[in-house]
Parts: sequence; C-alpha cells; structure tokens
Amino acid sequence: MANARPRTRIQERNRATILEAALEVFSRHGFRGSTLDQIAQEAGLSKPNLLYYFPSKDAIHAELLSGLMESWLEPLKALKDDGDPVDEIIAYVLRKLDMARDLPRESRLFANEIVQGAPRIHDQIEGPLKTLVDDKVQVMRGWIAAGRLADVDPYHLIFSIWSTTQHYADFDTQVRAILTPTADEHFAEAARFLDHLYRCALTPR
Repeated sequence: MANARPRTRIQERNRATILEAALEVFSRHGFRGSTLDQIAQEAGLSKPNLLYYFPSKDAIHAELLSGLMESWLEPLKALKDDGDPVDEIIAYVLRKLDMARDLPRESRLFANEIVQGAPRIHDQIEGPLKTLVDDKVQVMRGWIAAGRLADVDPYHLIFSIWSTTQHYADFDTQVRAILTPTADEHFAEAARFLDHLYRCALTPR
C-alpha cells in the first residue's frame, strides 16, 4: 500500500490549532462535558472543517492523551540510579512541580481521565507507566538497603510526590483563592517547602 501523502504546512497548522483548542476545552469541561462544536468554536474553525482533520471527539482526545503520556513519563525517567538518592528524588519533585506550573491544562486533562476510570489510557497506565514506576521503586529499594535513603515505602513516596505537585495544577483555582498570588510566585514558595519536606523525610537518620 502506498504511503500516506505528507501533510501540508496548512494542514499541520490546523491540526495543531484543533489540538490546542481541544486541550483548552477538555481541561475546562472534561471529556463528557465537551463537544465538537465547543472545540471548533475555540479553534475558530467550522465543525465540518474540524471533522476533515479528526473523525470524532474520541480521536482528538486520544491524540492529546497519547502525547501527554510521553511527557508524563519523562520526569521520572530522568531519575538516575547513580546519583545522590535524596537529591535525585527532590529533583524529580521539582520537575513535577515545574510541569504543574507550565502544563496545568495537561495535568487537568490527565486527572479528568483518571477520575473517569482511565478508559482511554488504561493500557498505558498498566503498561509503560507501571513498568517505569516498578523500575524506579527497585532503585529506591536498593538505596534504602544500602542505608542511603530513609526506610519509606517507595510506591507511596511516588504517589505522595504526584499529589503534592499536581495539586498546584489540578486545584489551581483553590490555591490561588487562598494564597492570592500576583503571578506564579507561589511555585517558588512551594518548591522551597517541598525541598525541605522531602529532604527531612528522606535523609537517613
């Protein structure tokens, strides 16, 4: 079968516009609360024009989630087994916090999918994500056995890192209502707090 014809620059630009609009709509309304009409309006395109590029709402959502999972794995992949254990884990915490600051819509998209039972990415969670987490847990258990890291449960440590960092994206409205920051200075404050929290918790006694 002949290869598909390469997309033109206009086609690539329109696809990117649709995905950007869909990210905004999905992160605001969730998958079930979003419609193709909303996405088309956000993108500044007609609904028939949108359907030329993507056959359904599911297809748009699936493409967004596929790209998101790749980004989601990168911060944990960067945790090195030959570094200082506490410094490596805190660096991971700060990478996740940076993602909460820089990619809040992506975080909410992921959270909405998980809350719904992860129907579209369950295989990726049980596959690449679980495999990566299991690998890093073994690294942490090696550090604990060597006395280089406090004796904590590595799985629950990772869950706690996800909770304490992604909270700043998923509950951004609540955080800003309480702290009333003028911009994003609360992320620097959060970074200092989380550095102190995890350094105290993870440094061997």
